[in-house]
Amino acid sequence: MQNKIALVLGQFHKVETDEMRDEAEKTARECGMEVVTEVCIPGMMEAPLAVKRLLCRDDIDGVVVLGIIERGKTKHGIVMAQAVTHALIALQLECMRPIGMGILGPDIIPSQIPARVRPYARAAAMAVHHMLTMRQL
Repeated sequence: MQNKIALVLGQFHKVETDEMRDEAEKTARECGMEVVTEVCIPGMMEAPLAVKRLLCRDDIDGVVVLGIIERGKTKHGIVMAQAVTHALIALQLECMRPIGMGILGPDIIPSQIPARVRPYARAAAMAVHHMLTMRQL
């Protein structure tokens, strides 16, 4: 049976997240997973609610979250990243379904982004695949 996953894409850095989406879709295909839906969200703060809604569906086995939390002039990004990470980990445990975190940052600077876009997306999709193949745990 083919595992069905969803992608959640932050749109604040749309060019980069489009590239991340392409890599996650490619990785999913290579792993025998099917991307059944993609949800675009304004930024990473909306990720936990989008993921929760997806994990409430019977046809979603796991979710890959893709986005960027760039360094700002304040510590807002760091606080946001901690809150989002905590919420997504709690959702994994509550729903017992994997969430791959392909979020660059926090505190990443623009020059660091291009080299990390595809590797982070691939790693997030691979994490979901790995955890779905370990369901017996």
